[in-house]
Amino acid sequence: MENPSELMTTVQGYALQGWEIAKGWLVSPAAWSQFAVLVVSFVLAWLVARRVVPTLTNILTPAEDQETLFARGRRFLLIFLPLILPLLAYLFTAVGEGVIRSVFGSGVVIAFGKRLFLFLAARALVRDIVSDPFLKLLGRYVLLPIMALYTVGLLDEVSTYLNETNVALGNISFSIMSLVRGVVAGSLLFWFGRWSNDQSAAYIKRQEELRPATRQLAVKAAEIVIFGAAFLLLMNIMGIDLTTLAVLGGAIGVGLGFGLQKIASNFISGVILLLEGQATVGDFVELDGGEAGTIVRMTARAAILETYDGRWIVVPNEDFITTRVVNYSDSGSANRYEAPFSVSYDTDINKVPSIVEKAVATHKDVLDDPFPPDCELRGFGDSGIDFAVEFWVNGIDDGENKYTSDVLFLVWNALKDNGIQIPYPHRVVEFKGEMPTA
Repeated sequence: MENPSELMTTVQGYALQGWEIAKGWLVSPAAWSQFAVLVVSFVLAWLVARRVVPTLTNILTPAEDQETLFARGRRFLLIFLPLILPLLAYLFTAVGEGVIRSVFGSGVVIAFGKRLFLFLAARALVRDIVSDPFLKLLGRYVLLPIMALYTVGLLDEVSTYLNETNVALGNISFSIMSLVRGVVAGSLLFWFGRWSNDQSAAYIKRQEELRPATRQLAVKAAEIVIFGAAFLLLMNIMGIDLTTLAVLGGAIGVGLGFGLQKIASNFISGVILLLEGQATVGDFVELDGGEAGTIVRMTARAAILETYDGRWIVVPNEDFITTRVVNYSDSGSANRYEAPFSVSYDTDINKVPSIVEKAVATHKDVLDDPFPPDCELRGFGDSGIDFAVEFWVNGIDDGENKYTSDVLFLVWNALKDNGIQIPYPHRVVEFKGEMPTA
């Protein structure tokens, strides 16, 4: 690598060269003509843009409630309107360049102007169009510096310097340019992979004709394919021989056999769960260890349960395979509940079942299939006769659903309307001998 004094000498040489070029431009009629063409091109582009941009805005702006593919395409085109001014200036300058070169045989200044307009277009792209924070950061610190070097004509020299500057790490030697290229290419590839994964996941989840477990498995498969392809493409861009991945695969295999066996077990268990569909997103499950909640997300390593008090429980996928799991199937299967109650011993108990079953059947969520409400005599208690009404509903009796509470309200009102008393505890106390006196 060159020492600092050599680098400073090179920079000073470029600065002196630039000053000589600038002085030559100041006294050259051809240079002044080219400056005039640049100014006229920019002014003309500004005048045209003032008229074109509002017209295009009115044409491309759809109604707020339109969500068709054509409407989304029009909204996408709208964001590129800030590029019209610098691109028009570049176009008009290119037209004037042909005239200048035919008259003076030179176009150095006007070529610099064209590069300047391209820099302004890149600046508008980063500042006004790109909204993703990562892409905006990449544009600000990678694209704009490259365009600035291209504008002043130093891009080739800087690229050559970076290619010739090598960094050695042990037996491995690589140029700074290859490192920069790998970082930029890797960032873009994995950003594009993340974006593609989000789009494919959203598309797959909209396919409601597929089972939830199948959709989850398709999402995971798409994620593996997308990021695997991005990784292999990055290796190719950086010039790494893909046959060396065999050694890496062997190392990973050894790691799985020792320290990563739990991770591998959870990953394989997650694939089994998605294939068999025994537990999927939306199911209410209770594990052998007492954890209970609705599955809100299934990852490659664990399932996330959300309890009705708002807490999230991360459960390793292996627990769903190796332990007992009760699945209440909140995603659609019916569940049976019962509501106990008692009536007085003075009641004609033969009338109670029909009264209660008719009242419970009026609840909007109580099902007739697989069975309608069923009132059963359970026993003769100390204070009254014990009954229970069984009913079937779709869902879990917790959180926003209060099935048992609603049914007990219906039972209470039905018994009251028919003059049937609900008993309270009675106790009979016997005294032997004389009554105690105060």
